[in-house]
Amino acid sequence: MLAVLAWEPVGGEFAYRRAPLPPLLEDGRRLAEERLRSALDTALGWGWSERRLQARAVRGNPGRVLVLTADREDDLLVIGAGQRGLLRRALCRSTSRYCLANATCPVLAVPPSPLQRHLTAVHRRNTWRLPLPPRRPGEDAPRLPRG
Repeated sequence: MLAVLAWEPVGGEFAYRRAPLPPLLEDGRRLAEERLRSALDTALGWGWSERRLQARAVRGNPGRVLVLTADREDDLLVIGAGQRGLLRRALCRSTSRYCLANATCPVLAVPPSPLQRHLTAVHRRNTWRLPLPPRRPGEDAPRLPRG
């Protein structure tokens, strides 16, 4: 199994080509590797084994990097299919759509957690220092399956 984090230099590839600065590129690669390892530690715990799961930070456009990495028919590409607002949808290309359209292997698009919308709303209110609305017990609370 291979976990991949695609990264680009600050300002994108075009900006880096105009004014290359190798130490900045090395810092970007190091930070990408640290971010990937931190994400794996958070998701899988400190005991994840590099023998069973390889971690790789690859420089390039995220959609292209993922499609080129999962290039065999027996691969499975797992990507997050997060919800995006109208502004983000208009300004940024969707990595998940690119992968679904161009991958030669099966693609599993994982939707965000139902709690993500609530977490985003709380984060936005904290950022703007707005009070959280009072809630009655059980109102709009996530329902957990029984059993």
